[in-house]
Amino acid sequence: MPDIPAATPRARVRVPLRFADGYRAEAELVTFHGLTDGQEHLALVLGDPGPVPLVRLHSECLTGDVFGSARCDCGPQLREAVERIAGRGGVLLYLRQEGRGIGLYNKLDAYALQDEGLDTYAANAALGLPEDARDYTAAAQMLAALGVTELDLLSNNPDKAGQLRALGIAVRDRVPTGVFPTAHNVHYLRTKVLQTQHTLPLTELTELTELTAG
Repeated sequence: MPDIPAATPRARVRVPLRFADGYRAEAELVTFHGLTDGQEHLALVLGDPGPVPLVRLHSECLTGDVFGSARCDCGPQLREAVERIAGRGGVLLYLRQEGRGIGLYNKLDAYALQDEGLDTYAANAALGLPEDARDYTAAAQMLAALGVTELDLLSNNPDKAGQLRALGIAVRDRVPTGVFPTAHNVHYLRTKVLQTQHTLPLTELTELTELTAG
C-alpha cells in the first residue's frame, strides 16, 4: 500500500437532493481535512452502505452536471449514480477535476478544436495538455477516511479501478454505468472506447456515429 497521508472528515451535513425529473434522495455530505491536492472534493453518502459499498468517482462537469450539455454524458451519469447508490448504499465522490483535470477554460478551448474535427484526446494534445490529467489519490484518502477499504466501483473507466487498487483500495467489481448517447456526444463516447478502453458498446456507438454523420 503506498504511503499517502491520511485525510480526516471535516464536517458532515445532511442535504435533501432533488433532480429535474422529480427524483429525490437524502445524502450526507462530507468534507475533509488533509487532501493532498488541496481541492474541495466532496463525498455524498447515500442509503445504508454495507461492508462493500457501491462507489462512484464522479469528476466535476459544470457544463454537463449543471447546464445539461449534450456534448457529454456526465449529467445523466450523475443522476443515475445517485439513484443506484442510494438504492444499494454507498458513496459518490464529487471530485473537482473539470475537463478530465484540465479545468473549465481549457475544456472549452478543447471543445472549439473538436468543432474543427479533432477528437477529445487529440484536442487536449493540440493544446499541450494531457489526455487525462486526473489523479485519484485524494479519492483514496476520502474513502479511507470514511472507513471504505473495499468497494464495487460504478464506472466504465478501467483507469479509475486501476488507480484505486494501486492506492490500496480493494475494488471487488467494476459495475458499468448506463449509456447515454446523443447526436452531440456519440463521437465522444466512441472515442473513449477506442482510446481509453471504456466499457461501452462499440458496435452500437459506431452505428449511431454513422447515422449522425449521414
